[in-house]
Amino acid sequence: MMRFSWQNYKLYAMGENELRPLTKDGYEGNMFGGLSGATIIDSLDTLYLMELKEEFQEAKAWVKESFHLNVSGEASLFEVNIRYIGGLLSAFYLTGEEVFRLKAIKLGEKLLPAFNTPTGIPKGVVNFKSGSWGWTTAGSSSILAEFGSLHLEFLHLTELSGNQVFAEKVRNIRRVLRKIDKPFGLYPNFLSPVSGNWVQHHVSVGGLGDSFYEYLIKSWLMSAKTDTEAKNMYYEALEAIETYLLNVSPGGLTYIAEWRGGILDHKMGHLACFSGGMIALGAEDAKEEKRAHYRELAAQITRTCHESYVRSDTKLGPEAFWFNSGREAVATQLGESYYILRPEVVESYMYLWRQTHNPIYREWGWDVVMALEKYCRTEAGFSGIQDVYSSIPNHDNKQQSFFLAETLKYLYLLFSEDDVLSLEDWVFNTEAHPLPVNHSDSLGRATRRQ
Repeated sequence: MMRFSWQNYKLYAMGENELRPLTKDGYEGNMFGGLSGATIIDSLDTLYLMELKEEFQEAKAWVKESFHLNVSGEASLFEVNIRYIGGLLSAFYLTGEEVFRLKAIKLGEKLLPAFNTPTGIPKGVVNFKSGSWGWTTAGSSSILAEFGSLHLEFLHLTELSGNQVFAEKVRNIRRVLRKIDKPFGLYPNFLSPVSGNWVQHHVSVGGLGDSFYEYLIKSWLMSAKTDTEAKNMYYEALEAIETYLLNVSPGGLTYIAEWRGGILDHKMGHLACFSGGMIALGAEDAKEEKRAHYRELAAQITRTCHESYVRSDTKLGPEAFWFNSGREAVATQLGESYYILRPEVVESYMYLWRQTHNPIYREWGWDVVMALEKYCRTEAGFSGIQDVYSSIPNHDNKQQSFFLAETLKYLYLLFSEDDVLSLEDWVFNTEAHPLPVNHSDSLGRATRRQ
């Protein structure tokens, strides 16, 4: 599947951000500020991991010769960080090839103007041309998942460049979040980078919130369990989520609802389905009396997300699913029944497999493989579908770069031995790019285990 996805991308869209498999051409989009090759950078570590040596060399050659940073558009700070910087960092750590390190650092420098705000909480968009973030948008807010998902990559940028500025920027974000008053211990999704106050009380472990929580537990693990601030913030946030958002449906399905100023929306987004894996990953460092509880909670949430897949005609899950008026784990709102090759459910299968070795997770993963082959494979690549409840697929004509970075990688790891990218030694960023755990001495000098 990876080879097929890559070969069609190379054939019809090489150098562009993503392949459009139905029209057999490329797609640039406006998320990356004029940067190109998102699929290439997102694929580097997957190609390397799968030992697709020739394809990896093609990708590396493109980065060396054609990946230009002299662009002048407006880019999503978050997307550039998790896809491009994450992808380049992983490629460097896996191969030691200097080109990846240098490009990652240079690109990281281009993101720094986003932090020029009164609070140091970055704006969501960075203008590569002026380097400014523009006071015209002074009224707008920054999104928790976006400014909360920079920590892992920026610490590695400091480590690889010796430039402390990257680490300082993300430590400041952490400081702001430590100090600010949190309603019931919950973190709302919108924060003003000007005033440093929450903009509205909407809380979600799905889109807008998701990877902030993931990066807390992963910061603890990546620091070789020295970043106790991240650890404490994670378990405190998880307790608040459990107290205020966690529900069990009449049919016995455990889910994490969304919170709007105290009123619950009884729905989960596909994006929130990463949380089964996250809670499993964090279970072993919880207080002893909570460990078994978190393992069980992780399994229950993952089962709920699995149900959202099996209750569709295609056996792929919708973008969002609800628990109301007798209907459970199905999309009930217009425009929520699409599937865009997302990885979060198979990501949780992979973590739960590694923790429990219960064969059910491999069976569920194989079901996803078969469904992808049946409904998302087209003549020239894989495509998302517009309605998981229709067995006649209506393709959306996009092979998302994260399909190669995440979905196929997590499926591959689900069927690999545990020592392939061992969770003892690697932490995955939110785009599934592996970053090494820093086994460092007390002075913070890296003594990474070989």
